[in-house]
Amino acid sequence: MKHSQWKSRLLPTFVLSAFITLSSAINILVVPVDGSHWVNMRILVEELKLHAHNISIIYPSASWYIKEKPDLYQSIVVQMEQYLGQNETETLFQNYAQKLLMVLRYGTTPWAHFQLRYQLWYALHQYHQRSAHIIDGIFKNKPVLKQLEDAKFDLVLTDPASISGSMIAYYLKVPLVYNVRWFISGEAHFLLAPSPASHTPIPGSQLTNKMTFLQRMQNVILYIIQITLSDYLIYPIYEKVCHQFLGPDTDINTILMKADVWLMRVDFVFEFPRPTMPNIVYVGGFQCKPAQPLAAEFEKFVQSSEKHGLIVMSLGTYIGFLPMQITMEIAEAFAQIPQKVIWRYDGEIPPNIGNNTLMTKWFPQNDLLGQPNTRVFISHGGTNGIYEAIYHGVPVIGMPLIFDQFDNLLRLESRGAAKVLNVATMHSADLLQAINEVVNGTFYRDNMKKLSALHRDQPVSPMERAIFWIEYVARHKGAGHLRSESYRLPWYVYHCVDVIVSLFFVLLMVTVLVIVALKKLCNIAWKKKKKQKTQ
Repeated sequence: MKHSQWKSRLLPTFVLSAFITLSSAINILVVPVDGSHWVNMRILVEELKLHAHNISIIYPSASWYIKEKPDLYQSIVVQMEQYLGQNETETLFQNYAQKLLMVLRYGTTPWAHFQLRYQLWYALHQYHQRSAHIIDGIFKNKPVLKQLEDAKFDLVLTDPASISGSMIAYYLKVPLVYNVRWFISGEAHFLLAPSPASHTPIPGSQLTNKMTFLQRMQNVILYIIQITLSDYLIYPIYEKVCHQFLGPDTDINTILMKADVWLMRVDFVFEFPRPTMPNIVYVGGFQCKPAQPLAAEFEKFVQSSEKHGLIVMSLGTYIGFLPMQITMEIAEAFAQIPQKVIWRYDGEIPPNIGNNTLMTKWFPQNDLLGQPNTRVFISHGGTNGIYEAIYHGVPVIGMPLIFDQFDNLLRLESRGAAKVLNVATMHSADLLQAINEVVNGTFYRDNMKKLSALHRDQPVSPMERAIFWIEYVARHKGAGHLRSESYRLPWYVYHCVDVIVSLFFVLLMVTVLVIVALKKLCNIAWKKKKKQKTQ
């Protein structure tokens, strides 16, 4: 790169960094969602702390991932008699994953799909009931509410996968920023931005943005089903607590849509293009960063891979292990390859594990993907891992299990950067073939390198963009000028149904009048002609 080009690219970053450094510290309340969502939020919290901001975290006791860390943030712990903790969460989603594997293994009949959808919505319903219970515990805890009021927060930062943070911001009357990919019942764009079903695939549809007529029909039906289930299954859970603690004139949509800025964990290098809104700021991959030195145990294993390279495998936070039969198929494939394999796994070690495979309950995923000799990432398709793979240019072999993982890997597969396997019906030969194809060929590696180059080619990093907009909202005490007021409109006004109906009746009336006038004119002309003939 020429020196002038380098200077022009560096200047915006330098100016933004200087501006951030000079900005005054702000008092931020973070209301996180547990599990992998907290893993993502914590990285943002750490960066805010580096900018000398004051961070407080409110969370329930017996939380899964969120623990006290006084050097990073002040903890506001809400004691709960009952809480969906680590064991219950794992059981809830493990049960759903097991049912999914059964469907994938024994057939995809309409009845099987119905059962699977039922199990998914049942699991979500149970999760949101627990979430509402947490909200109830927070708002009935008078000392906690008093502590929140006395703190005089400048801003609330939350993840709208639960509505608790949105309700607290509404109660405290402070600006609200989302760190978001999902809201309580779907992908966040569908709540905020226009989402034409003609080219915007519904989450769970496993469709691309190029759809046939039948696929568009499928997309519309799924959209209607999702709205119906949200309105009748999930929203009532939160409407009850909204009315109880914020007043009878409130509703869940108003509460959710009050956010000033939505930090959307999306990059259109990965996501399909779609309509957006002024207060959506795209920060997909903000958690990615250059690889840090590895701990001794991992460094030794990585170096032992030599010229053949390293394979990294993880199935994410919620699914720590698979049925033993599937695990043994995977282990058998690994035992036949020359590469070293490091596998994040929290279950029983399979008896046929090879000498080249290290199974561990945790590893530094970003740092391992950033190693020069990492050849492929075998992943469930979680958003965090996908962006880390894109950032480091590591091709993916996908084994989707639950939620958005199927759609995430479909997007990567459509760009030629991933090969997707059906983990339920997969045999060791299938995985072995996929590894050889991805590792020894150039197709997937070259395509992922292209995505990585596009993702990195930005005037400022996603993290810098996220920090700027958080501080922007705090400085200006909100960003109402960016927020659309469309959420206040009834659905028939938003979609101009009233206008269309009115225009239809006007057109109908004009048509009737024209017909009546023409009929009268014809009658007059006929009578005149008849009179002339009589004369």
